[in-house]
Amino acid sequence: MKKIAVLGSGSGENFEAIVNYFKGKDVEIICLSDNLNSDILIKAKDAGVKHQYLPFEENASYFGTHNFDLIVLSGYAQSLPPEILNLGKFINIHPSLLPAFKGKDAIQRAFYAGVKVSGVTVHHVTSELDGGKIIAQYPVMIGNLTHFDEFEAEIHQLENRLYPLVIDAILEDRVFDFSDLLNSSCSCSGGCSGCH
Repeated sequence: MKKIAVLGSGSGENFEAIVNYFKGKDVEIICLSDNLNSDILIKAKDAGVKHQYLPFEENASYFGTHNFDLIVLSGYAQSLPPEILNLGKFINIHPSLLPAFKGKDAIQRAFYAGVKVSGVTVHHVTSELDGGKIIAQYPVMIGNLTHFDEFEAEIHQLENRLYPLVIDAILEDRVFDFSDLLNSSCSCSGGCSGCH
């Protein structure tokens, strides 16, 4: 059985998509948060997923004594130093086509900069902010009549589809292929809204 830890600080937007994707598969998920009152811990509890409050200062001792096949960041607010990153394989998802628009408010900054193509990036985590090696990227086109809310919703929808597929590919020790995304089932809640 593969073991993954999902590490988040806030809402953990991608957490539910990850849990739903791996439901019924031979994967054990634990949710960890440095915020005792985070929504991600509430979502984990509601989903019946193992969860634990993990203060930032306890990361080294925790990851030093627990083995995971993959540690997945989902809105984790802290920068992890090399001594923690050396204790496992950490990945993150970012709502832009890195290296463009690193850091906070990437969706908003990309939109108001007037770019016509943005997207989502899954990357390895390093001590450099959003600077690790890119694992997968997928574009989102921004039309002249696209409203910010539409663009933001499309980015989040893409994150929820892309992240679980890339995680699965890493766990199976295979290279992620775009056909994985194109051939995946619809993840739109309430019916497909054109995500393919």
